[in-house]
Amino acid sequence: MVDKIQKCKDEIVTRKRIQLGTFISEYSVRNKNDLNIPVYSVTNSQGFCKEYFGKEIASKDKTTYKIVPYGYFAYNPSRINVGSIDWQRCEEQVIVSPLYNVFSVSDSIDRQFLYYFLKSDIGRQIIQAKATGSVRDNLKINMLKEMTIPDICLEEQKRCANILDKLQKIIEFRKQQLNELNNLIQSRFIEMFGSGRYPTVIASEVCDFITKGTTPPTGEITEKYEIGMIPYLKVYNLSFTGELLFDNMPQYISADTHNKQLARSKVLPNDVLMNIVGPPLGKFSLVTDEFSEWNINQAIAIFRAKDRVLPRYLMAALMQPNVLRPFLEQAVGIRQLNLSLEQCRNLEFPLPPIEEQRAFVELSEQTDKSKLAVEKSLKQLEILKKSLMQQYFS
Repeated sequence: MVDKIQKCKDEIVTRKRIQLGTFISEYSVRNKNDLNIPVYSVTNSQGFCKEYFGKEIASKDKTTYKIVPYGYFAYNPSRINVGSIDWQRCEEQVIVSPLYNVFSVSDSIDRQFLYYFLKSDIGRQIIQAKATGSVRDNLKINMLKEMTIPDICLEEQKRCANILDKLQKIIEFRKQQLNELNNLIQSRFIEMFGSGRYPTVIASEVCDFITKGTTPPTGEITEKYEIGMIPYLKVYNLSFTGELLFDNMPQYISADTHNKQLARSKVLPNDVLMNIVGPPLGKFSLVTDEFSEWNINQAIAIFRAKDRVLPRYLMAALMQPNVLRPFLEQAVGIRQLNLSLEQCRNLEFPLPPIEEQRAFVELSEQTDKSKLAVEKSLKQLEILKKSLMQQYFS
């Protein structure tokens, strides 16, 4: 595969560009006879999909919906800038919202090559530049036709698309490995502690304290780190798998603000964090020892474990669906969901002997090592894919 990649790189060095209008034609056939054709949408993560957010997104009157035959492209003109475009390879024909744009492509361009171009950073930058300033930043079909793509022969297009396909399959396999490792921890927890074999406790009985964060004064948060500053966590730094994602837009506050205005919400290594404002709710993190002290905003609650419970076990117990689901159903609010500290303190879960907790934590830590190896491989693959797309489409 390495040889194929190098060959494709060597052959695609400096070349002319050609407008997409050379290859694409708008297709605006409506479902006028109200035929029973499957309704699809196009998302940036799944491409063509029958359902979105768990329910079919189609009105009763489908006569204005656009038909998308097999092999044709469709995109949401107000979402293409985030990658909501795909070519239809699900059924003989489907229908999409009348707001979508649909187009066919000639035999002179490889569909998958075009797909990767439109999803690439380069393609999306061009889309953003052309759409900016138009009505709601919509990309009309004539704007799409004005975009240029490298003018390379069909054989080279297919070869490059084939390499990207293979890389994408390996990436998906690595992601599946991560899911399976996460599921392993969940399955092992149920196996060890399920079926009511251990007495239950509420969180306040096994935690020194449970409190929430504070909003610092205006202008106190910065993205620039200086020696002595304190990391400041927000909900986007938490995850559904319990990892702390501090590399995701890290922010800091001064030690003075941390020790005075925000002293109540000081966070220490091994504290368990959970977001209490959403949606979405149900994010957790176990605080690492990267810093000796941290702080959090008002949308996050702290659980500090006593000696009776290991922090890693505490987080896993709180994340269990049978513990978390009834708790989340108590959330109040219309646009914003909120959970109270009292509800946090009353979370109920099984408390096995410390030796049993330790056995579970050891398994979790071993699994974490496997996850790190997979995540490293995944990151390298994604960097390689991005590098190749840069080579192919610039």
